[in-house]
Amino acid sequence: MKTLHSFALAALSVAILSACDKAPEQKIQSTMSETQSVTEQTQVTAPVAKKVPHEMTIHEDTRIDNYYWMRDDERKDPAVIAHLNAENTYTDAMLKHTETLQATLFEELKGRIQKDDDSVPTKSGDYYYSSQTRGDNEYPTYVRSLDAKGTEQRIILDVNELAKEHDYYAVTGLSVSPNGNLLAYGEDTVSRRIYTIWVKDLSTGKLLTDKLEGTDGDIVWANDNKTFYYIKKDLQTLLGYQVYRHTLGTPQAQDELVYEETNTSYYTGLGKSKDKQEIYIWHASTNASGVSVIDANDTKALPKRLIEREENLEYDIAKLGDIYYIVTNLNAVNFQLMTVHKDKAHDKANWQTLIPARDDIKLEGIDLFANHLVYKEREMGQSRVTIRNLTSGDEQQLSFNDSSYMIHAYGNNELDSDSLRVYYTSMTTPGTSYDIDLDSAEKTLLKQQKVVGDFNAENYASERLFITARDGVKVPVSLVYRKDKFKQDGSNPLLQYAYGSYGATMDPSFSSGRLSLLDRGFVFAIAHIRGSQMLGRPWYEDGKLLHKKNTFNDFVDVTKALVAQQYGASDNIFAMGGSAGGLLMGAVANQAPELYKGMVAAVPFVDVVTTMLDASLPLTTNEYGEWGNPNDKVYYEYMLSYSPYDQVSKQAYPNMLVTTGLHDSQVQYFEPAKWVAKLREFKTDDNKLVFKIDMEAGHGGASGRFKSLEDTALNYAFILDLAGIKK
Repeated sequence: MKTLHSFALAALSVAILSACDKAPEQKIQSTMSETQSVTEQTQVTAPVAKKVPHEMTIHEDTRIDNYYWMRDDERKDPAVIAHLNAENTYTDAMLKHTETLQATLFEELKGRIQKDDDSVPTKSGDYYYSSQTRGDNEYPTYVRSLDAKGTEQRIILDVNELAKEHDYYAVTGLSVSPNGNLLAYGEDTVSRRIYTIWVKDLSTGKLLTDKLEGTDGDIVWANDNKTFYYIKKDLQTLLGYQVYRHTLGTPQAQDELVYEETNTSYYTGLGKSKDKQEIYIWHASTNASGVSVIDANDTKALPKRLIEREENLEYDIAKLGDIYYIVTNLNAVNFQLMTVHKDKAHDKANWQTLIPARDDIKLEGIDLFANHLVYKEREMGQSRVTIRNLTSGDEQQLSFNDSSYMIHAYGNNELDSDSLRVYYTSMTTPGTSYDIDLDSAEKTLLKQQKVVGDFNAENYASERLFITARDGVKVPVSLVYRKDKFKQDGSNPLLQYAYGSYGATMDPSFSSGRLSLLDRGFVFAIAHIRGSQMLGRPWYEDGKLLHKKNTFNDFVDVTKALVAQQYGASDNIFAMGGSAGGLLMGAVANQAPELYKGMVAAVPFVDVVTTMLDASLPLTTNEYGEWGNPNDKVYYEYMLSYSPYDQVSKQAYPNMLVTTGLHDSQVQYFEPAKWVAKLREFKTDDNKLVFKIDMEAGHGGASGRFKSLEDTALNYAFILDLAGIKK
């Protein structure tokens, strides 16, 4: 499903992510702190970081950051590394008694995954492409065939071979040349999301000499099969801002710069029309978007803006013949679909409405075929997909059995296809791929993800609630539990999750890993709080900038209501969030710590003010439209009033597990490191506060399909242990 470009989904996105030598006195102070018991026999001491006052003054307000010294952009400072290692040692000791439970959970999680698994082939050009995982391999192998049955199947890239010599390895942006002979891909071995692009000759299996460094990993081929476009990153801010044209066989230094983004509030992306005639440079800030167009057949062409960018105007285009279909918020808060001849697109007065805006229904995206338009909408929090015959105008809406679900289209690369490929899932239905006949809307089941073991979907139930928040707004909540383990009498432990930023909507979907909680009696809840677009674009607008506190209030109010309605035990409630959801955890911990027995804050964005005042950090200037620019006093004061790091106070906090990756390119490791140190200084309780740092990984955690399960097992063991569930 072609959708409007989303913004970074990690906090400064998710994601999400200069040498700084410290003075000798800025080392970790090895002093005694309060002693916490791991078991009755074993006691360990938490690391205590030395306080080095660092003054920051703006708007005649001075903040003192005693742990600012923990920032080391090169990640080599001996004092910083020693402190992080000490935190890991402490965490290992504090959670040593859960090692058996962690091992049990890991085997459960791994055991549910089908070891030998193939994705559903998707057609692109003359071939069908898919991925395969085999045995205990951590990474996929990419293959292609002449048809969907796998005739003359050949391996085009074995990621396991590429990853052998690396602790961390990620591949992105696989792109085959128009003639099918060459494969370009991006490689990251550090987890900073800075990729080196390689090109492989698929006839010989050899790499070409081309090596493009410092990129975002994605490329788009021109139609001559020897030219492609890529985006280069600023290595300090990690912002992709320059679009280059590369000719095979030439050094990167000779590449032609065809576009440079000078407005640091914009992200830059690349794409290509489905008919392969145009290459697009996508421009996206938090509150504006647009596109520049390049002729894919002219390797000398320069990009041309479709229209000049405008503040608060968002649009996305798809091309069918000479007509652009434009999903836009032009005079439409919840977006509308407009059309225009490509030669007249430069003037918005020529844009004609095809699907008008509606107050209570958000148009989320479209997909075009030769004779059909497919569009996705959201009403009352639920997505739906409609197929329109472009000749007759007749429409058919897809229907499914679940009352609440997630659906999106994928792999629809060919204009002349007679079917729509969709991925469907709910909280009780494993991920399922269908082909939908565009004329009859009949569904053909292609694959449902197998859950190895005795999984039976009938053993689980999902509910959808609307909970009234403190200001009268009704917040959607999705719940799932195991039927024979659940009683609505306030006895079940409950884990509540949310994200709530960037307009990212966390639809209810299936997780085989989550079964480890449900089978042990947990209720799992997703709070669809403001800051997402679950209830349309106004739901997002009411959870950003000077309305950001609605996000935190919604989460707290959902917790209170779930306890009041006896979905969870008042003394056994847990919370989890990551990246911007980690900001949520920090704000909620400050606001209502008494509600939660434990929290997991993954790669949390918690030092909001300091980060948003530092334009040298990745994903800062791009995020002004989300959080506000604290150089403006109004935003500074509002941001300061909820920033988790700044608002730590002398009070009792829940048991907390905080995680990060040393090489995180989105939320820098020093944010949670400082936060943990300050929490230790201020908190008045004896609850656990443990900090786990992956010294090899970044924002997305460990690479590999099994290695990453160790992180999940750790999180679940932490929660289950606190809930009194030991096995």
